[in-house]
Amino acid sequence: MRLTRREFARSALTVSVAAALPAGVFSACSVSSNAARAANSVPLTSSQSTQFDTSSEIQFPRNFFWGTATAAYQIEGAWKEDGKGESIWDRFAHTPGRIKNGDTGDVACDSYHRWHEDIALMRAMNLNSYRFSISWPRIQPSGSGPANSKGIDHYSRLVDALLKAQIRPFVTLYHWDLPQVLEDAGGWTNRDTSSRFADYVELASRAWGDRVSDWMLFNEPSAFVDLGHLEGTHAPGRKSLLDFLRASHTVNLAQGASFRALKATRPSARVGTAFSMSPCEPATNSEEDKLATERAHAMTNLWFLEPALNGRYPEALAFLPETAMGIKSGDFEKMKAPLDFIGVNLYYRAIVSAPSALERLSHAQEWLFPAKMVGSEQGPKTDFGWEIWPQALYDMVTRITRDFNRPVIEITESGCAYNDGPDANGAIRDARRIAYHRQYLQALAHAIADGADVRGYHAWSLMDNFEWAEGFSQRFGLAYVDFKTQQRTIKESGRWYAKVAAANTLPALTATQQD
Repeated sequence: MRLTRREFARSALTVSVAAALPAGVFSACSVSSNAARAANSVPLTSSQSTQFDTSSEIQFPRNFFWGTATAAYQIEGAWKEDGKGESIWDRFAHTPGRIKNGDTGDVACDSYHRWHEDIALMRAMNLNSYRFSISWPRIQPSGSGPANSKGIDHYSRLVDALLKAQIRPFVTLYHWDLPQVLEDAGGWTNRDTSSRFADYVELASRAWGDRVSDWMLFNEPSAFVDLGHLEGTHAPGRKSLLDFLRASHTVNLAQGASFRALKATRPSARVGTAFSMSPCEPATNSEEDKLATERAHAMTNLWFLEPALNGRYPEALAFLPETAMGIKSGDFEKMKAPLDFIGVNLYYRAIVSAPSALERLSHAQEWLFPAKMVGSEQGPKTDFGWEIWPQALYDMVTRITRDFNRPVIEITESGCAYNDGPDANGAIRDARRIAYHRQYLQALAHAIADGADVRGYHAWSLMDNFEWAEGFSQRFGLAYVDFKTQQRTIKESGRWYAKVAAANTLPALTATQQD
């Protein structure tokens, strides 16, 4: 499986720790007894996928949210209109060789001008929730100072139109488009960015908090910190373990500061973060692989969740050096953000093993992160090469439910890339996408039946869009977009999803469909 925007703590982290850090930053250490106890006491997920019942319809909870998700840079376009400043993704996409086929988000889906059409799609799909993001440089072109009134007015019109259509505006405040001016000053490796972000969040809450009740502070902090600062495949394109560690801590500080800023302005607001999550499974039943799996789980799923809810980094990663991360006295308290809900973005699982003795010896002079993560080859694949494994959603939701005392959960993203185009009649027959969402919703319903408090499901994505480093080569949408004409066409999957949303029920498969 290729490295993608939602994978974290991959082989790059496994093999580059020694080379990236100055001598002596990490010291050799054995696994702590607490981490060992965690590996032995916490049930791990199974490599055997449960066959969820398809013979009867499944009713979802009353007032369940059925939605779709998008991100500003991926759909809006209008990259330098109405006072918008440059973002790190504007700069990154305009750098030759960064994006497949030389694509950019300059126009994307032109949703800045066509948002009325987008709302019409949602109404046709019977949706009652829309997860979208605010472009920070559209509000504060330089990342600080007074708001750009044209940016404020744009999102005000969108929010008002969604409410009129009886669709919840579910707002993400940061979906990766940092103002380039802040990046030039150090970006997320600069502690001051946490304060700039809190100021921006306060501004946003004052502008729309009278109408928006549900907010996400970040989208997938693990992804934008890892891919943007360690692997360099996403904006801003850095390749430094120290930058990765510093950016991680700044984002955790920003999460706490922005939570307090939003609550101070709008105390009744419901505030969360959308975390990229993948259940981690040991490659074998060996104690070494089980322990590596707990370390991988901590890095993949808890690196930004544990600081928010408990004011600490995961115990399984207690060996990480405070000096390298830039941790100062009082920071753990500052990181706390008692989130009102946990957003889960989930697509697949990870298989974990401990590095071999040979791999350890190859970097014997330094400490090597003791976990290797790979994608599984067991399940079927999407056109993007991602494994389809519905059990992953059940496993992740039930583990978060168990480990964090049954928090409120929203599935803030789940979806699949299938590149089916229109047939001779103009219809987009994407049966594989229907099967994907059916299977993942069956798994989610099973998790709810087993006690998880899940309030909504947001398919990625409302429509085909700019897929980051992949450009326009991968189509995730429930609606097809002709990027030359910007015409939107609801796919068969979108029509199927509309029926599910209208009935709040996942229909049973017919005998023919089950065959």
